[in-house]
Amino acid sequence: MLKDLVTYIAKSIVDYPDQVEVNEVEGERAVVFELRVAPEDMGKVIGKKGRVIHAVRALVQAAAAKEGKRATVEILE
Repeated sequence: MLKDLVTYIAKSIVDYPDQVEVNEVEGERAVVFELRVAPEDMGKVIGKKGRVIHAVRALVQAAAAKEGKRATVEILE
């Protein structure tokens, strides 16, 4: 469910939604979502001073906490 949330948010932000990829990596204590987007969309996902990615991370952390988990989002180039 969290992977779907990250995918939905990322596809809503970018110009090339078909190039959005989200991989879920299970760790011992947390889940890490690795987000890949088109190079042209990198700025849109990060936002001014990182505001957009901070908001996305906050949403994912809140949804994960509701399920009793910890989660974060990493942007890969």
